[in-house]
Amino acid sequence: MTSLETGMPETVRGIGERLRQARVRAGITPAEAGAKLKMPTHVIEALEREDWSKIGAPVFVRGHLRSYAKLLGLPADAIAANVAVPAAKAAELVPRTYTPRMQRVAEQAGRRLVYVLITATIAVPVWLATRSHLDGGANDAVSLDGGAAVTLPKAVDTSAAGDATQVRAQPEPLVASIAPLPQRGSAMAAAGDLAVTFSGESWVRVTAPDGSIIEQALVQPGQQRVFKPGQLGQAVLGNAQAISVQYQGRPVDLAPYIRANVARFTVSSDGSLQPVDR
Repeated sequence: MTSLETGMPETVRGIGERLRQARVRAGITPAEAGAKLKMPTHVIEALEREDWSKIGAPVFVRGHLRSYAKLLGLPADAIAANVAVPAAKAAELVPRTYTPRMQRVAEQAGRRLVYVLITATIAVPVWLATRSHLDGGANDAVSLDGGAAVTLPKAVDTSAAGDATQVRAQPEPLVASIAPLPQRGSAMAAAGDLAVTFSGESWVRVTAPDGSIIEQALVQPGQQRVFKPGQLGQAVLGNAQAISVQYQGRPVDLAPYIRANVARFTVSSDGSLQPVDR
């Protein structure tokens, strides 16, 4: 006969209460019972409440019942074999949506396109900026010592011989030269002058006290610039480690004016050097 209330065989109806009473008679708590069986306390309590859903699959319920009943001196095998445990609910399988091959190919192509666009967005401005910088370097002022001969066509002479026309280009040398800037060269500095000597290639920008540019160019090793009193207002000298400065015939320590291997200083009316905070 089966109980309509619990769905369990009549012979094992109330097994949870039997387990609880047996534990009380043994004088142990659920925690102590769990410690002896190496079970969590909530499993012991679920067995006494007959709350099989808290334990898991029927095989685990029967295994825990058998161990607990054996600990309390009850017929473990009979209880485990006759207790009615609801079958575990089978896991619901959700079918995976099928994605057509062409859709997968289109998605992969879209991801690649996004990657290419992002790369181009970053790389193109950098390339343009680098190219502009490199192209601009060709326009730097470079001193020309002496003249340089450049051969260009002088004229075109045509003469007819029958139906044929002969064209002859006669080259003519064209001499290009540039006059040196004021106070540049390798002349010896006079008393009161400020002389800058370059032992390595250096980019310079020199301005007058009124802000006008005296020189802005790439200076080659071995050259020297000499400035008269009141002529120099501010100087920016690259590759400062390859530069030496003399004022009134005495060397000037550039350390206070160097930052990131660039020397920046101004020249006051009395000829003293002052650093530029930039």
